[in-house]
Amino acid sequence: MINLRQVALTPDPADAHRGHGTREEMEARSKPIRDTVRRGQQPTHREGGTVRDLEIVTSADRRDLGEQVTAVFRPVWPEFIFHDPISNKYTSQVEAYFPQYDVLLLDEDEVVTGGWGVPIQWDGTSASLPGGYDGALISAVTGHENSVPPDTLCVMAAAVKPGRQGGGLAGKALTALRERATASGLQRVIAPVRPTLKSRYPLTPMENFARWARSDGLHLDPWIRAHQRLGASILGPAPRSMIISGTVAEWEDWAKMAFPETGQYIVPDALDPVDIDRERDRGTYAETNLWMRHL
Repeated sequence: MINLRQVALTPDPADAHRGHGTREEMEARSKPIRDTVRRGQQPTHREGGTVRDLEIVTSADRRDLGEQVTAVFRPVWPEFIFHDPISNKYTSQVEAYFPQYDVLLLDEDEVVTGGWGVPIQWDGTSASLPGGYDGALISAVTGHENSVPPDTLCVMAAAVKPGRQGGGLAGKALTALRERATASGLQRVIAPVRPTLKSRYPLTPMENFARWARSDGLHLDPWIRAHQRLGASILGPAPRSMIISGTVAEWEDWAKMAFPETGQYIVPDALDPVDIDRERDRGTYAETNLWMRHL
């Protein structure tokens, strides 16, 4: 069974393909969604809530939705994302330790969006941010096992069911997670964001991409913009946020392309180039994400 803990923070790729639509389309997809989550919902495990007409449950509460979750979220990310060894190593611990931060939003029992996060300890300074997506996973699990009190929720993923994009659903999942964090006494909310449009500019450093803004001051990227419209600000790049390594044959299968010689390759849906070393039979991808802070 695939679950939300096996994916990185990003919206669905359909939104990425529409990222250069008309101004009206882009504005409609990124309209403010501050008030979409009803205030006062109890975030504790085994208690549901609603976001307007959507029911909030956890994956642990509704294990019967496993096949539906797989069908909804597996197509959203490129295949190589599912081969991050750190994510695969810590998935079971995250599921056991932090079920209250793994939410699904249902429309008449249909999974339409979801998101998950992990609680960590962070002092609020950029210098002490975790080592990206993988680093946050390690920090959360080891912190829990060593009784380190968390004070920050790191939102790790959010996704929308294909065919239901454009209605602010990913933002509703983010808002639900933020409310659970504050109701649990966590002081801060951060996220290693995987920008929707960055795969179109894999040779551009994230530091440069982070500065690309529209005339209204909001970011060019619709997923970064969605976070900004919820009040989030950009902290800076998260280099080597996720490192994925495999044989050349594995990478050719994941990317559905050939790598005939050693070198760097632009792979579909990758935010950075993939390094292929045919002599060592190794392909390595180090993804840079973008740290954003909500609270």
